[in-house]
Amino acid sequence: MSRTTGTAQQSAPYAEAVRRCAQGDWLRLNVPGHAADPSRFDALARLVGDASLRLDVPPLLEGIDLGTDNPMDEALGLAAAAWGARRTWFLTNGASQGNRIATLVARSLGETLLVQRSVHSSVVDGLVLSGLRAAFVHPSVDAAMGIAHGVTPADLADTIAAHPDAAAAYVVTPSYFGAVADVRALADAAHTAGIPLIVDEAWGSHFGFHPELPENALAQGADLVISSTHKLAGSLTQSAMLHLGDGPFGDALEPLVQRVFNLTQSTSASALLLASLDVARQTLVNGRDRITGSLDAADKMRAAVRSAGRFGVVSDGFDRFPDIVAADPLRVPIDTRAGGISGHEARRRLMRDHRIMVEVATDSAIVAVVGAGAAPEGDRFLDALHALGSPLGEEPAPSRLRLPVPGPVRLTTREAFLAPSRTVPAREAVGRVSADTLAAYPPGIPNVLPGEVITAEVVDFFHRTVAAPNGHVRGAADPAVATLRVVDEDKPTATPQHDFR
Repeated sequence: MSRTTGTAQQSAPYAEAVRRCAQGDWLRLNVPGHAADPSRFDALARLVGDASLRLDVPPLLEGIDLGTDNPMDEALGLAAAAWGARRTWFLTNGASQGNRIATLVARSLGETLLVQRSVHSSVVDGLVLSGLRAAFVHPSVDAAMGIAHGVTPADLADTIAAHPDAAAAYVVTPSYFGAVADVRALADAAHTAGIPLIVDEAWGSHFGFHPELPENALAQGADLVISSTHKLAGSLTQSAMLHLGDGPFGDALEPLVQRVFNLTQSTSASALLLASLDVARQTLVNGRDRITGSLDAADKMRAAVRSAGRFGVVSDGFDRFPDIVAADPLRVPIDTRAGGISGHEARRRLMRDHRIMVEVATDSAIVAVVGAGAAPEGDRFLDALHALGSPLGEEPAPSRLRLPVPGPVRLTTREAFLAPSRTVPAREAVGRVSADTLAAYPPGIPNVLPGEVITAEVVDFFHRTVAAPNGHVRGAADPAVATLRVVDEDKPTATPQHDFR
């Protein structure tokens, strides 16, 4: 449960200060340029509403985010208490900003970051920005479904032992499909080796706010946690939080995080996004009954899928994987191929024919999510799902994916990304250094990173991927992966090449 549920948590001090300011009779001769004037900016007002224009106040206002004991500082303190953090930062460029901050912070601790291979692309962006070398811990993969889960503490410990120069360990939990890793054991493995554990908990911002939800990563010893609050915790899109744990690395990490936060946060951060984070915290802490309703709705959806018999529930098979210790009960991951339709086609038809959006689609599955406090029309979704045709025929065979082994690393991610590059036919790229991040969907694990050598095996894998219905390779120079972008070794680079094998 959240750490603080007292009277203070019932308020939203920053949001309330912004609201009071918006209600004043102001003559705005400052930015934003719309001046909160719906008559002169009527098109914008029709789009977002008059109230949104008035609430769009600039930063650095006395009594809002300036001055002693200002409402912003109070809101940040309440968020830290709610999530059990030593300190919390509000972000206005999503969890992606949090991942970049965390990666840049790690560069101050060492030169090699131990990274779960299925990290979000923003962590790879952080590698580009920081210049860190990366050593990868591979997650378990459900080959039949084509999805990645998490990493085991034993695998993390082995990777740490092989890299005594490690700066930190970086893991992802929960996964897109709701698989929850053993964060406590992962933290123990990292701390035993004297390094902090960074957790991308983008999909678990609601954890810890109801007894039927898993504990959050901070409560299990994580040192730095990225929380995508807008995902299931109810703030506006693009808003997120970064939490610092009160563990053995808190003193060392706090000034580093603050410096990098200042480097990455906009100097014109949106008051609307910041206020939504304050309100989301207030709602979560005081929303146990609403979350109970959300849990009941998700339970009924999974039960109805099972009872109908056509489709399967992906999380029912989580007990086959040693890295998974729990499942997010607000996730409803559905095996659509069992019902004769690909996940991509199911998602397309649900949107086109039924005006229903789901969060994730792969070749084999879709994932519906229920926000903490939301009350979706479960019957409408289930009726539409079971009305879908079966263009694949009955009981298609699962696609047994064999992921290619990544090629050797010749440059850091940063060196390769910034080096001169050119596009060559895919077969000519074999043996050359990739300038791009390439990830086949499904399962979405980066198969090639900037700085890694492209192998014939990975090129064949990409071609098989794009030949499959709805398969694609994110980051490819062209949809058919007929060409690949490689480091131009004929042009001089600003940094020397290395062999990190």
